[in-house]
This record gives sequence, structure tokens and C-alpha cells, in this order.
Amino acid sequence: MVTYIIKIWLVITGFDIIVAEECQSKDYGNGGTVCVCSASSCDFIPPVERVDSPNCVIYTSNKAGLRFSKSEGTFKNITSNAWNPIFVDRSRTYQTIIGFGGAMTDAAGINIKSLSGEAQQNLMNLFRSYFGPDSIEYTMLRVPMGASDFSERLYTYDDSNSPDPELKEFKLEKEDFDYKIPYLQQAMELSGGKLKLLASPWTCPKWMKFIPSFVTMLGIIREDMLQPWANYYIKFLESYKENKLEFWGITTGNEPSVGLSPIPLPSIGFTSGGLSKWVANNLGPTIRDSNYSNIKIVTLDDQRIFLPMFIDDMLANPATRQYVDGIGVHWYFDKFIPSAVLDITHDHHPDKFLIGTEACRGELPWEPKVVLGSWERGEDYAKGIVEDLRHWFVGWLDWNIALNLKGGPNIVNNFVDSPILVNATADEFYKQPMFYAMGHFSKFIPQDSVRIEVSYFDPLVLTVAFRRPDDGILVNIINLRNDDLDVALVDRRIGQLDLRLTRRSFTSILYW
Repeated sequence: MVTYIIKIWLVITGFDIIVAEECQSKDYGNGGTVCVCSASSCDFIPPVERVDSPNCVIYTSNKAGLRFSKSEGTFKNITSNAWNPIFVDRSRTYQTIIGFGGAMTDAAGINIKSLSGEAQQNLMNLFRSYFGPDSIEYTMLRVPMGASDFSERLYTYDDSNSPDPELKEFKLEKEDFDYKIPYLQQAMELSGGKLKLLASPWTCPKWMKFIPSFVTMLGIIREDMLQPWANYYIKFLESYKENKLEFWGITTGNEPSVGLSPIPLPSIGFTSGGLSKWVANNLGPTIRDSNYSNIKIVTLDDQRIFLPMFIDDMLANPATRQYVDGIGVHWYFDKFIPSAVLDITHDHHPDKFLIGTEACRGELPWEPKVVLGSWERGEDYAKGIVEDLRHWFVGWLDWNIALNLKGGPNIVNNFVDSPILVNATADEFYKQPMFYAMGHFSKFIPQDSVRIEVSYFDPLVLTVAFRRPDDGILVNIINLRNDDLDVALVDRRIGQLDLRLTRRSFTSILYW
């Protein structure tokens, strides 16, 4: 039963008053529930409020239907016989967090625009679900430079019929103005200007390639076009700046391995040596000698399977190494590649941050693309995030922030699932368990949080902990077990918190 009216938010945009309720749960029979948002209502998460020691705040989401259910607890004296202890050690510190988020693709914008005026404003509820103080507080968005496979057509910003190395015909496309820029501006406003944008290209113009096609195998750039391709980045950054959007970072290109394979996706093929040479001779100096010299350059933007060899080879060149700030990693096939490769990569390159730049479920050819209400897929996200954070990731970006019920649109029918699904026919959208899995991290782990040590004691109970910039401690516990579990959270600086983890749950504990 829905508990009504927590609070009323006035939307100061001239649109209707939006009434915020708890999750309006709907079960599609897929092992979990969605939360339904319409033109008149949506569930939100109020800002975190500090509590005095020895008290704490506890947020729980679970398979049974709780969504960020808030309660309070009190730390007590530590006992010698604590049941299932989870030990927090603030003295052992690791990486500093940059942020969490998703991607503003053409497909996301198309689905947002498919809703009615009120629902779009309540899709401000979608945006207010992702950005701002009563949201899950995303702080990063990845933005395709031109088309990705999640577009309705393949295009770049200079689709001249003949080579145009001086980029005289470069211009943003209709998709930028219809599906990206206005929504990025809204997200930036809601986040108080704190949103970090990461640009990533899927393909260059066809005339830059040896084989002039967006999706052909061996989509390699011609030698004489390597500098124009670097200049293309500057043109893109300038064009978005003219629209009051500036980027925190760029990647050297989405999944360079795809451009060397028969996979029919828009791509640019690069070997580690070829990418190293291009960064050293073209992209690096072009960016550092421009008005965007402080922008972060993130390389790889591809699967874990290529670590550490691809990066070791690429960064062996000191001329390349000086320009690269970070390493972007996609989560696909992680279950087949041990997380130890992340530790090895960090050990080899401790000055380069690791960040997750793409993830989704329904990605494997034999899987159903969209599963409404799947708690298992939410658990997959939570497991992946915990594993990556415990192995040096400074952030984690999901893929499309919104898709339709088919998992698209996608130009090559590469449909997948999404944390938010839009049902344009019913004029509503659905928050999947994946949304809440993301939120237990993005909401409570702000930028500049530092990971601290917290113990594991059960392979089905996953933990990760952080010291926040406000000196709060955040402990996330993922209970994958099919039964409730009593545990004791032990922090020697404050005491012992006894709590019960409900079955198949995400629990976030905050204390100061």
C-alpha cells in the first residue's frame, strides 16, 4: 500500500505542482518490482540530514519492495561476541571518488521527448530523480560525440561528400539540439553546476577512414587524417561551449576493439600502438595547447579483458603517458575476467585513475533485453559497483539514462535494459531495481569521498565503505542471501551497531 504525501515540491518553472509520494510499486512477475512515475507523481529521496553521534541513518531497498526506506540506529559499546561482525578501519585509505552517473544518448533524449508536456516536466521528475538534492544525485554524464548505436541514424558532425580535413563543414546536428543539449542544460542546472560531462566518440567521418563506412570491419583512420581527427575534438568542445556546456573529460574513443572486429557497430579501430601514437602526436598536444588544456583525457574506454596489456603497451611511450589522465573500463564480460587485472593495472600505473565508463544488462545476445522489475539485474549492478570500487575505480557510469520498453531505439537493434524505462503510450516511466542499486552509491558517496577499509565475512554479503567530505562514514552492505541476516557493524571510533539485513537487500548506513 502506497504511503501518501511525504512532501510537496513546487516546481518553479510554470508547470503544475508535483506531488511526491513513496514508490508506486508494480509487479510484472519478473522477480521484483518497478516504481511507476506519471505526470502527477513520482518517488524522491530527500537530502541526507546529518545526525549526531552515536546515532546513524539507515537506508534500505530490497526485493520485497522497500525503496530507500529510512530508519535510525544507535551505536553502542563494542562487545566481544559480536554476531557476524563487519569491521570498519578508517586508518586504511584508498582512492578518492570522482563521481557516478549514466549517459545522455540520442535514445535517452528521444524517450524523454516522447512523453507529454506534463510528463516531460515530471520527466523533470526523471531528471529530478537523477539530479539535484532530492534525487540519487548523479554527478557525471557521458555524452556521445555524434551518433552512437543508440541513435536513429548514423551521423557525425562533418558528413561531407568529399574529404574536409580543415573541417569547414563541421556543425552540430539536429539531435544535439533536440535530444542532448536542452536536457544536459537542465541536468546541469539541477545539479547546481556540479555535473561532470565526459565526451566519447563512436566514429569519425567516413572520409577519414581507409574504408569509408561507419560500421565496417577495420574502421581505421587514415594516417593523413589523424590530426584532423584531433582537431575535430576541439570543434566539438567549442560548439558545446557556445551552448553553455563545458566538458570535464574526453575519451580517446568508444571501444577501439570493435573497429578491428566484424561487429556492425559505429566505431574507430585502434591498436594499443596506434592509439598511443595518435595521443602522443596529435590528440594530446592539440588538447593541451588549446583553451581546453585542463580537460581530462581518458583512454581505453573498452573492456576489462584488455587490461593490463593494452594500457601497459600504450603508456610505455613517455610522450603518450604525459597526456593520459585516466583509464575508462566497460563492464561487459567482467564475470569472465578476474578483478585482479584492475589491481595489476593500478599497480603499474598508480598515477592514472580507473573509472567505469559503460555498463548495462541485457547485453548478451541470448538474454532478454528488457526485464521489468528484475531484482537480479539490480543485484548485478550492485555487485559490479562494489567489486570495481574495491579495486580502485574512482567512479562508475551506467549506459543510457532512459530507454523505451523495447530497450531502444537502437540503429542496429542492439537493445538493452535501463534503470529507467519510458512507456510513452501510458505517459509514464518506470524506475527499475537497477536505478535504486545505482542510487545507493551515487546518493551517499559524493565527489571527494575516500574509500576506507571494511571487512568481508561472507561471499553473499558484499561491503564497501567511504569517508565523505563532510566527515561522515558511509557503509554499503549488499545482502545477496535468501534470508535475513543479523550483523554487527564495528567501528572502534564510535562503537557497535547491531542491525538486521533483510533478504536480497541493499543497505546504506551513514554516521558522523
